[in-house]
Amino acid sequence: MSLGRALVLGCALAVLGACSDDPPETPAAVETEIPEELQQVEMPEQPAAEAGIGTPMEDRVATIGILNKRNNLSQDIELTPGQQRRVGDIIVRLQACERTAPWEMPEETGAFVQVLARQRGSEDQFRRIFSGWLFKNSPSLNVVEHPIYDVWVKDCAMSFPGEEGDGEAGADADETAASE
Repeated sequence: MSLGRALVLGCALAVLGACSDDPPETPAAVETEIPEELQQVEMPEQPAAEAGIGTPMEDRVATIGILNKRNNLSQDIELTPGQQRRVGDIIVRLQACERTAPWEMPEETGAFVQVLARQRGSEDQFRRIFSGWLFKNSPSLNVVEHPIYDVWVKDCAMSFPGEEGDGEAGADADETAASE
């Protein structure tokens, strides 16, 4: 038998051997224990916002874009968490807004919104059509599905430690350079 035929026959037998009716054996799960020093660690009681990192939730301002697809009119509304505003036949409620810290990558801005739409044939009956997070840089992750209105997050105005003085220091340096 030639070497080429032997290789072909060996490959064919290997393929046929893999086609058995027996299910492959799954490896046994390996159980591990949490080290004792990690079991004793207590989780922080306060979230980062309450610990003084970043702007408190009530001081943040989200900019939400709304498009009326029927007449191609768009507008921006600004809401703080807990506020709601009616625009045409929808009500937009803001529960929270966040953005990543400037030192984190990738940069992302998001807002937790609820959108209620007026039911047809009634003046004061609204039905929730969306409740969830909307992301500026990833709008396709969560989409407000409505035939007339499109809603998206544009910005979340908040600051982190170290950002407060950046704009002022830069402006002072520019003024000093201009006066010289």
